[in-house]
Amino acid sequence: MNLEATRRRLTEKQADTVDRLTRAALEVLSREGFAGLTVRMVAAAAGVGTATAYTYFSSKEHVVAEVFWRRLAATPEAPQGGDRTTRAVAVLRQIAMLVADEPALAGAVTSALLGTDPDVAHLRLRIGTEIRRRLLLALGPDPDPDIVETLELLYAGALVRAGVGYASYVEIADRLEKSARQVLPG
Repeated sequence: MNLEATRRRLTEKQADTVDRLTRAALEVLSREGFAGLTVRMVAAAAGVGTATAYTYFSSKEHVVAEVFWRRLAATPEAPQGGDRTTRAVAVLRQIAMLVADEPALAGAVTSALLGTDPDVAHLRLRIGTEIRRRLLLALGPDPDPDIVETLELLYAGALVRAGVGYASYVEIADRLEKSARQVLPG
Protein backbone atom coordinates (compact mmCIF):
# COMPACT_ATOMS: atom_id res chain seq x y z
CA MET A 1 0.00 0.00 0.00
CA ASN A 2 1.51 3.33 -1.05
CA LEU A 3 0.13 5.85 1.46
CA GLU A 4 0.91 9.48 0.85
CA ALA A 5 3.34 10.79 3.46
CA THR A 6 2.39 13.73 5.57
CA ARG A 7 5.18 16.00 4.36
CA ARG A 8 5.20 15.46 0.59
CA ARG A 9 4.18 13.21 -2.29
CA LEU A 10 6.43 10.19 -2.64
CA THR A 11 7.97 8.19 -5.43
CA GLU A 12 7.81 4.42 -5.08
CA LYS A 13 11.37 4.33 -3.71
CA GLN A 14 10.60 7.08 -1.20
CA ALA A 15 7.40 5.32 -0.14
CA ASP A 16 9.47 2.17 0.48
CA THR A 17 11.86 4.18 2.66
CA VAL A 18 8.96 5.63 4.68
CA ASP A 19 7.51 2.14 5.07
CA ARG A 20 10.87 0.83 6.33
CA LEU A 21 11.11 3.73 8.76
CA THR A 22 7.63 3.17 10.19
CA ARG A 23 8.27 -0.57 10.60
CA ALA A 24 11.62 0.18 12.25
CA ALA A 25 9.89 2.65 14.59
CA LEU A 26 7.73 -0.19 15.90
CA GLU A 27 10.82 -2.33 16.53
CA VAL A 28 12.66 0.44 18.36
CA LEU A 29 9.54 1.40 20.29
CA SER A 30 9.06 -2.16 21.55
CA ARG A 31 12.69 -2.21 22.79
CA GLU A 32 13.17 1.34 24.05
CA GLY A 33 9.70 2.67 24.81
CA PHE A 34 8.58 6.11 23.69
CA ALA A 35 10.95 7.94 26.04
CA GLY A 36 13.95 6.14 24.54
CA LEU A 37 12.82 6.35 20.92
CA THR A 38 14.77 8.72 18.68
CA VAL A 39 14.62 9.40 14.95
CA ARG A 40 18.33 8.50 14.84
CA MET A 41 17.59 5.03 16.29
CA VAL A 42 14.71 4.52 13.87
CA ALA A 43 16.95 5.48 10.95
CA ALA A 44 19.63 3.04 12.05
CA ALA A 45 17.11 0.22 12.46
CA ALA A 46 15.71 0.98 8.99
CA GLY A 47 19.18 1.05 7.45
CA VAL A 48 19.00 4.66 6.30
CA GLY A 49 20.89 7.78 7.28
CA THR A 50 19.56 10.07 9.98
CA ALA A 51 19.31 12.93 7.48
CA THR A 52 17.18 10.74 5.25
CA ALA A 53 14.85 9.93 8.14
CA TYR A 54 14.50 13.64 8.93
CA THR A 55 13.58 14.23 5.29
CA TYR A 56 10.37 12.36 6.00
CA PHE A 57 9.77 12.81 9.72
CA SER A 58 10.27 15.95 11.76
CA SER A 59 10.24 14.22 15.16
CA LYS A 60 9.68 10.96 16.98
CA GLU A 61 6.11 12.14 17.60
CA HIS A 62 5.67 12.51 13.85
CA VAL A 63 6.92 8.95 13.20
CA VAL A 64 4.58 7.46 15.82
CA ALA A 65 1.59 9.49 14.60
CA GLU A 66 2.33 8.25 11.06
CA VAL A 67 2.38 4.65 12.32
CA PHE A 68 -1.06 5.15 13.87
CA TRP A 69 -2.40 6.89 10.75
CA ARG A 70 -1.21 4.02 8.56
CA ARG A 71 -2.75 1.48 10.90
CA LEU A 72 -6.09 3.32 10.84
CA ALA A 73 -6.05 3.84 7.07
CA ALA A 74 -5.27 0.14 6.49
CA THR A 75 -8.07 -1.06 8.77
CA PRO A 76 -11.19 -2.09 6.88
CA GLU A 77 -14.27 -0.17 7.84
CA ALA A 78 -16.47 -1.75 10.50
CA PRO A 79 -19.32 -3.93 9.20
CA GLN A 80 -22.33 -1.91 8.15
CA GLY A 81 -25.08 -4.34 9.21
CA GLY A 82 -27.52 -3.71 12.04
CA ASP A 83 -28.96 -0.48 13.35
CA ARG A 84 -27.04 2.78 13.56
CA THR A 85 -26.18 2.33 17.23
CA THR A 86 -24.68 -1.10 16.54
CA ARG A 87 -22.73 0.31 13.58
CA ALA A 88 -21.43 3.32 15.54
CA VAL A 89 -20.39 1.09 18.45
CA ALA A 90 -18.56 -1.18 16.00
CA VAL A 91 -16.63 1.80 14.62
CA LEU A 92 -15.66 3.04 18.09
CA ARG A 93 -14.64 -0.42 19.28
CA GLN A 94 -12.58 -1.10 16.16
CA ILE A 95 -10.67 2.16 16.48
CA ALA A 96 -10.16 1.72 20.22
CA MET A 97 -8.67 -1.72 19.62
CA LEU A 98 -6.18 -0.64 16.89
CA VAL A 99 -3.26 -0.63 19.33
CA ALA A 100 -4.68 -2.78 22.14
CA ASP A 101 -2.15 -5.57 21.70
CA GLU A 102 0.86 -3.25 21.63
CA PRO A 103 1.21 -1.39 24.95
CA ALA A 104 4.37 0.47 23.92
CA LEU A 105 2.72 1.76 20.75
CA ALA A 106 -0.52 2.59 22.56
CA GLY A 107 1.16 4.86 25.08
CA ALA A 108 3.39 6.37 22.41
CA VAL A 109 0.41 7.21 20.20
CA THR A 110 -1.27 9.10 23.03
CA SER A 111 1.90 11.10 23.72
CA ALA A 112 2.62 11.69 20.05
CA LEU A 113 -0.86 12.88 19.09
CA LEU A 114 -0.89 15.36 21.95
CA GLY A 115 2.34 16.93 20.67
CA THR A 116 2.72 20.37 19.08
CA ASP A 117 4.73 19.34 16.00
CA PRO A 118 2.96 20.85 12.93
CA ASP A 119 3.34 17.55 11.07
CA VAL A 120 1.60 15.80 13.96
CA ALA A 121 -1.14 18.43 13.87
CA HIS A 122 -1.65 17.61 10.19
CA LEU A 123 -1.90 13.89 10.99
CA ARG A 124 -4.21 14.54 13.94
CA LEU A 125 -6.53 16.30 11.49
CA ARG A 126 -6.36 13.42 8.99
CA ILE A 127 -7.02 10.87 11.75
CA GLY A 128 -9.92 12.89 13.16
CA THR A 129 -11.40 13.36 9.69
CA GLU A 130 -11.22 9.63 9.00
CA ILE A 131 -12.82 8.73 12.32
CA ARG A 132 -15.58 11.28 11.71
CA ARG A 133 -16.14 9.90 8.20
CA ARG A 134 -16.52 6.39 9.60
CA LEU A 135 -18.91 7.55 12.31
CA LEU A 136 -21.01 9.49 9.79
CA LEU A 137 -21.19 6.43 7.58
CA ALA A 138 -22.24 4.27 10.54
CA LEU A 139 -24.89 6.74 11.69
CA GLY A 140 -26.53 6.93 8.28
CA PRO A 141 -28.25 9.85 6.59
CA ASP A 142 -28.68 13.14 8.41
CA PRO A 143 -26.97 12.36 11.73
CA ASP A 144 -27.36 14.89 14.52
CA PRO A 145 -24.10 16.93 14.56
CA ASP A 146 -24.23 17.07 18.37
CA ILE A 147 -24.36 13.27 18.56
CA VAL A 148 -21.39 12.98 16.17
CA GLU A 149 -19.36 15.44 18.25
CA THR A 150 -20.32 13.68 21.49
CA LEU A 151 -19.15 10.34 20.06
CA GLU A 152 -15.88 11.95 18.97
CA LEU A 153 -15.38 13.39 22.46
CA LEU A 154 -16.12 9.99 24.01
CA TYR A 155 -13.58 8.35 21.74
CA ALA A 156 -10.85 10.95 22.30
CA GLY A 157 -11.29 10.96 26.06
CA ALA A 158 -11.40 7.18 26.23
CA LEU A 159 -8.17 6.77 24.29
CA VAL A 160 -6.37 9.32 26.43
CA ARG A 161 -7.51 7.40 29.53
CA ALA A 162 -6.26 4.14 28.03
CA GLY A 163 -3.03 5.75 26.81
CA VAL A 164 -2.13 7.01 30.28
CA GLY A 165 -2.92 3.64 31.81
CA TYR A 166 -6.21 4.29 33.63
CA ALA A 167 -7.74 1.26 31.94
CA SER A 168 -6.89 -1.37 29.36
CA TYR A 169 -7.96 -0.85 25.76
CA VAL A 170 -10.44 -3.71 26.11
CA GLU A 171 -11.96 -2.03 29.17
CA ILE A 172 -12.01 1.28 27.30
CA ALA A 173 -13.71 -0.32 24.29
CA ASP A 174 -16.36 -1.78 26.61
CA ARG A 175 -16.85 1.59 28.29
CA LEU A 176 -17.06 3.33 24.91
CA GLU A 177 -19.80 0.93 23.87
CA LYS A 178 -21.79 1.53 27.06
CA SER A 179 -21.40 5.31 26.75
CA ALA A 180 -22.29 5.36 23.05
CA ARG A 181 -25.44 3.35 23.74
CA GLN A 182 -26.43 5.93 26.37
CA VAL A 183 -25.85 8.81 23.97
CA LEU A 184 -27.52 7.41 20.87
CA PRO A 185 -31.30 7.60 20.82
CA GLY A 186 -32.94 4.16 20.59
